Amino acid sequence: MLQLRTPGYRAIDNLRRQREFPTGWSSMTDLEKQANSFLEAFHRERHEVSRQFGPGFFLPELIDGALRTSKAEHMDMTALSSTRKLQLVRALERLTAMLALNRRYVSFLRNIIMDIAERSGRNARVLELAGGAGGLALALAEEVSHNRLPAEITSSDIVPAYVAEGKETARRKRLPVSFRTLDACSFEGIEPGSIDLVIMAQSLHHFTGGQLAMMIARSKENGAMAFVGIDGFRSLMLAAGVPLMASLQGIPEFTLDGFTSARKFYSEPELDALAEIATGKRDHSVLSRWPLTITAISFDGSHTPAAL
Repeated sequence: MLQLRTPGYRAIDNLRRQREFPTGWSSMTDLEKQANSFLEAFHRERHEVSRQFGPGFFLPELIDGALRTSKAEHMDMTALSSTRKLQLVRALERLTAMLALNRRYVSFLRNIIMDIAERSGRNARVLELAGGAGGLALALAEEVSHNRLPAEITSSDIVPAYVAEGKETARRKRLPVSFRTLDACSFEGIEPGSIDLVIMAQSLHHFTGGQLAMMIARSKENGAMAFVGIDGFRSLMLAAGVPLMASLQGIPEFTLDGFTSARKFYSEPELDALAEIATGKRDHSVLSRWPLTITAISFDGSHTPAAL
């Protein structure tokens, strides 16, 4: 219901005709500004298109507007202590394990990792952004350790406590994965040409559209062949279901974060537009694999992300 695909893509077409769809950027700062400005224009235009389409489209638009928020989640608050942040990220890892999400993520990523390794003639070098305590990276590393995946895995996050937690888990389980502290928006310290695939899971909604566009562009700038972002499917069902599942952890802040997350998930048209703004091309796919949305972008055009 909250995907609003028909009015969303009509709004994008209208903005193209009105020459309000970005067609180029001169710097990362410019890209961030253009992407954020476009999303604001997109929401205004979609609102008008939905109104013109009639009640069947306008009611979902009004519901979406009422739910949408830019409020920060507790685990993103700089004032929150490292101890409390760790409690929340551990709750997230437990919930992810309970829902067997990492297993699904690995299955989505397997084909593209195998394709990159085959074409490059070496292990695919995978960088995870905003990986928290590294649940997905650890799951990928387990596949590597059993010789089921030709890859070198690095997970990163801007919170040192999360990175330390991931390192300790990897050491305890003897898994071949590296962890590093990294600002996903800047890629500072990443050597150009050192990565083949950039991935994000369960964290796209933590960032503005402009920040996502920068991450995509920096991935390409640093020589990656592809970018894959996986997050929740924007819907009323998940707006209710995510906080309900989060409440099972018995942590009030985590339950509230679940509700905030579901309100911030991006719709398919939004992700589609951001990928095009960042790359200037349409070599990407935005796929629905309930309850997830997958954004897969090819930078070199030599493989098909839609194969996910």
